[in-house]
Amino acid sequence: MSIPHPLEVSVALCTYNGARFLREQVRSICLQTRPPVEIVLSDDASRDGSVEVVRAAVAECAAERPGPPIALRIFENPVALRVVKNFEQAISACTSELIALSDQDDVWMPDRLALMVAHFEQDANLMLLHTDARLVDSERRDLNQTLFHALEVTPLELAQVHGGKAFDALLRRNLVTGATTVFRRALLADALPLPLEWVHDEWLSIVASTTARVDLLEQPLIEYRQHESNQIGARRDTFKEKVRKALASRGNTHVERAIKAELLLARLLQMGDRVPPEIIAKVRSKIVHQRFRAALPASRLARIVPIAREAMTGRYDKFGRGVRGVVRDLFESV
Repeated sequence: MSIPHPLEVSVALCTYNGARFLREQVRSICLQTRPPVEIVLSDDASRDGSVEVVRAAVAECAAERPGPPIALRIFENPVALRVVKNFEQAISACTSELIALSDQDDVWMPDRLALMVAHFEQDANLMLLHTDARLVDSERRDLNQTLFHALEVTPLELAQVHGGKAFDALLRRNLVTGATTVFRRALLADALPLPLEWVHDEWLSIVASTTARVDLLEQPLIEYRQHESNQIGARRDTFKEKVRKALASRGNTHVERAIKAELLLARLLQMGDRVPPEIIAKVRSKIVHQRFRAALPASRLARIVPIAREAMTGRYDKFGRGVRGVVRDLFESV
């Protein structure tokens, strides 16, 4: 009986003028209780010495910790690729069976990789795993809030993900934050190229959920730093902010969501019989729903009957925030 080989991890680290926080982040990666075998750094035309900070931090850790050195491979983009394509470059170059995504300004708990890799070793069908995070300020002061709390993740959503129905939860809305995510490199065969219309983490997770298992750990395994330079942060809306959003103009929101669903459908059809027919049917239904919302008339009074009919189909619950979506469609301006 052969003994399964331990899974190795590559870290895809993307940077853009992140020198201020990078030393702490890289040290937290290199000093893991189960360290990665390589860091693939993709720097997006930084002008603040970010690459040099990473090199120095990796060398610093190599002098402190026993064991084989962590390989560092660097891509320096002369012209910025922007977030999605920068991550695409980094993950495409990773060579290990598991890939951990890393932002430039967070801090990993020392046993983050050990805990997450163990789940992949125990479940061959697990394709992507993400976790909660502790929100901290720029100086790593605790904000007394977690990422899942800020995202208002519900018990139903947690139960769906844990119960093998992550696709249903993710088709409604994205719950996955890249900075907390580890996935199998095998996912890239289906997920690449990453479409610009999707954020890289939500695309990777929903594609993974169509053919394999996506799960989450409810414990915070990183400190997720919130500061003025965050490209994508996390903060729970106040009641006043929710009301303001409900009355605001929807702009192109639903058109863009329909386009994203159409791109997803096209990719899943390319994947052939590996994607269950019921998943294809759900994506088609999502497209119908988003097109309906995009075409609502300007008159609030004229919206009442069609919105009531759409609500009766259950699609507001399946593909959005339920009653919250109904209220927004009734009251938001066009």
